[in-house]
Amino acid sequence: MQKFILFSAKILLVLLVLMIVLDWSYTTVYLHSSNRGKVENVYNSKAKNYDVVILGSSRSNNHFVPELFEKKGLKTFNYGMSGAHLFEASLMLKLMVERQYSIKNLIIDADLGLSNDKESEAIAAKFLPYIHHSQIIKDHFSGQKDFNALYYIPFYRYVDFDALIGFREMYNTLTNKPTNILDQQGYHPLGHKTGNMKNDIRNLKPIRNKYYEEIKETCRKNNINLIAIMTPMCTNVKGLNYFEKANKIYPEIHNLENAVEGDQYFSSCGHMNDTGARMFTKIVIERFFETK
Repeated sequence: MQKFILFSAKILLVLLVLMIVLDWSYTTVYLHSSNRGKVENVYNSKAKNYDVVILGSSRSNNHFVPELFEKKGLKTFNYGMSGAHLFEASLMLKLMVERQYSIKNLIIDADLGLSNDKESEAIAAKFLPYIHHSQIIKDHFSGQKDFNALYYIPFYRYVDFDALIGFREMYNTLTNKPTNILDQQGYHPLGHKTGNMKNDIRNLKPIRNKYYEEIKETCRKNNINLIAIMTPMCTNVKGLNYFEKANKIYPEIHNLENAVEGDQYFSSCGHMNDTGARMFTKIVIERFFETK
């Protein structure tokens, strides 16, 4: 029995050492990459200067065209990420501030994301390689139910989120396999082939959102002009009074939900195609950046 216990202890020790080595190896790869995704691009960057930074979900990523801002002399990058919640947007902003980004204006889609203050696992996982190297990331995740396992068990996060930051992504990062995520200053245009043009958001309820409050406070402390916008949806949506309810909680959010109308300008009910996005961006520029 004593031999069995000793043998088992040795096996466990070997596994622990292996997990530590693998954790260090994967993390080292991510710490030396900045060209595959927006999270690593910000994390592994130094001070940058922007007139306009765009954060949020796909309703930012697909709706704001940096090229049109730049034509007006406004240095711009779209850091919106499809699938992201305000949880990730707030964390991205805090990392930018830590890296001494100079940001004059921050545009964020603050509409459907107000309905929850949860993380988006698919996007939040992109921050996890850096959790032992960043107090900001550690603190941001500290309230999540699986924080202890993610933080204290070596290599656990890479196994738990294997499809997102596991071997395949680590290998692609190591070999500098290119992506188009950072192309067009982060803007991702959608095609003109229409998808589902029906949507029902009656079950969504806007709340006083913890992470939107964080974004507002970060902007206030760092003298960043926050422009929170509700972006368009197609006309065939049930529950459009959601946007009015959101405005009752946050009157400062600019409701531009109906700024672009017509299904020909949408790729799906919640996302405009490139033509619609360019129309919408011009409206935003005229409203918030044109000199009167």
